Amino acid sequence: MKRLVFILPVVAFMVLAGFFAFGLTKDPKELPSQLIDRPLPEFSLPGIEAVAGGGPGFASSAISGEPKLLNVFASWCAACPQEHPVLTRIAREGVPVYGLAWKDKPEDSRNWLGRFGNPYTKVAADETGRTAIDLGVTGVPETFIVDGKGRVRYKVIGPISDEKWDNELKPLIAKLRAEA
Repeated sequence: MKRLVFILPVVAFMVLAGFFAFGLTKDPKELPSQLIDRPLPEFSLPGIEAVAGGGPGFASSAISGEPKLLNVFASWCAACPQEHPVLTRIAREGVPVYGLAWKDKPEDSRNWLGRFGNPYTKVAADETGRTAIDLGVTGVPETFIVDGKGRVRYKVIGPISDEKWDNELKPLIAKLRAEA
């Protein structure tokens, strides 16, 4: 009985240490998305109104036909200005970028895009955050690559850098275009 009292805490410590060691091998920035290789959840959202080039909102069905990016942003997001020049570059390179203004007032989104420029083909307002919940959004910015059939193929958590665009996302877009 004395041995069991000694061995039980040691075994429990070893098991706990094993869980921690396994957890340390994982990248905390990589959160698996349940949407990968699944259709984009259905939604239809209003636009943020009269933004230069922004126009009306859009539905999930608009994000098909060719590979596109769906970028979740907000005017209150600290990292979004860092990512914005890269999104502008992506749009200039001919990849449609759709914007989803998450839990943001439309006038704040309009002002933010007026200040930083509008790289989006269309911008939808998700004021309640319901669509973002369906997408599994955990924070802003987040970006989804959607193939021509409307399936989510990749998810980026955090701002897209030039390096990430050049080395990961742009080749994936090219591959998806070739598959279409």
